[in-house]
Amino acid sequence: MTVLLARAGLALALATALGGCATLAPQPRGDDITPLLEARGGPAVDWAAQAGRAGDEAIAPLLAKPMTLDAALRVAMLRSPRLQQEYARLGLARAEVIEAVQVENPRISFSRLSLDSGGEKRATGVSLPLLDLLVLPMRARLANVEYERARLEIASAVLGVVAEVEAAWYEHVAATQVAAMRAAAADGADASAELAQRFFDAGNISELQLRQEQAVASEARIDALRARAEAGRKALALHSLLGLRGEETAWQASVTLPLPVPEEDAPELLANLAREGNLELMAARQEAEVLADALGITRRLRWLGGSEIGYEREKEADGERLRGPSISLELPVFNQGQGRLARAEAQLAGALARVAQAELSSEHAVRQGAETVAVLRRIVATHRESLVPQREAIVARQQERQNFMLIGVFELIQAKVAEYDAYQAYLEAVRDYWLARVGLARAVGQRLPSDAGIGERTPGVQDILAPPAAGGHEGMDHSGHDMPKPEPEPEKTEAKEEDEHAHHHGATP
Repeated sequence: MTVLLARAGLALALATALGGCATLAPQPRGDDITPLLEARGGPAVDWAAQAGRAGDEAIAPLLAKPMTLDAALRVAMLRSPRLQQEYARLGLARAEVIEAVQVENPRISFSRLSLDSGGEKRATGVSLPLLDLLVLPMRARLANVEYERARLEIASAVLGVVAEVEAAWYEHVAATQVAAMRAAAADGADASAELAQRFFDAGNISELQLRQEQAVASEARIDALRARAEAGRKALALHSLLGLRGEETAWQASVTLPLPVPEEDAPELLANLAREGNLELMAARQEAEVLADALGITRRLRWLGGSEIGYEREKEADGERLRGPSISLELPVFNQGQGRLARAEAQLAGALARVAQAELSSEHAVRQGAETVAVLRRIVATHRESLVPQREAIVARQQERQNFMLIGVFELIQAKVAEYDAYQAYLEAVRDYWLARVGLARAVGQRLPSDAGIGERTPGVQDILAPPAAGGHEGMDHSGHDMPKPEPEPEKTEAKEEDEHAHHHGATP
């Protein structure tokens, strides 16, 4: 009993010392998360700005220029509402550490008993829960391990925000390019419809051919409006992630996407990186470790229950004083902690199952993501090396045939529209490739090593639409990129000449 009281007294002294630290505000520190992010290629988070103390002045220069992906990530690290939520979660985790090293407040007792023979007997005492005192060092250790788990989880959430910003930026830039391509196609279709109207007025084409060209122009204009609306939605989604509002949303995005990296990472390498450094996996393993320790504590101390230790002082009626320690033990007759033990065992079993599931999901996600990236890379290469040059060659040959009056101008315009469609499909394929890489990086838990090879860019829409004199872009022949212009309105001729004219310039039915 003496040894037990001595240990409890030592724990009481420790609790008193730690209790003085518990009054500090649980503010997170930047170095709690930054090393985890830097080790995985993540951006630095300005926690002071996320706490609302800074950041507005740093954003203005970033919004004044065309926003690249790196600039968008810097803005997000300063203003993202999602990161503000993670900052609050980090503060809650620190508060839980402080609470874990606290014991219940001491209980003070006082009694005053009157004796029949005269006089009175007084007793005072102070007591603390014995179990809290005995497990205090173990609780402090568990709390620190739990805080480490929270750090891993929150750092993983920050990387998740980074992935969402990257995906939103790729989608916004691609949607802007697609909208420009659809607008160009609509302008070409309008020119074709205008030319058809002139031919119809001259009596060179039928009303059916005119209505066909007008319907194609209407459909092209509808597609252009839808593409513009989609670009607006993608911009709004990016604004929400970045935390921008009002005049801050007037920034312009970079107009090009990067080309695929020179060489993809080996799936085996990515799987190893995920097993060793994925923060979600590490957090799940840390949770299992915490619950395993908690189960051990529950097994050792479940018999103590609501036992208390204290100190009492009594004053007898004759003035004599009595003082000394006291202890009250709960007899585990009915409740032997079976429920607490069963709960701890079930929680540990669930945590171990989550670890196994997380490892399995991570491995499958990495391998599936690597395969998806490889497929999309081949699709981009097929567009760039085959489909787009083929469509350009078709336009060039059709231009030659039209120059020799072997086909009509409407057929040339149709070939040009098909070329625009090929450009759009190419840009969308590049977008899908980068979205797949974002998903793969998220499954791995860090930036992909091959990101170091990012450099070359896709052509901008203005480069695609520019005539040959304005220069082309790599791997693509840009001969004949101008949409054919309407020819002068033809004059009505004799019947034989009209037939020949309609043969050379009529629209394809």
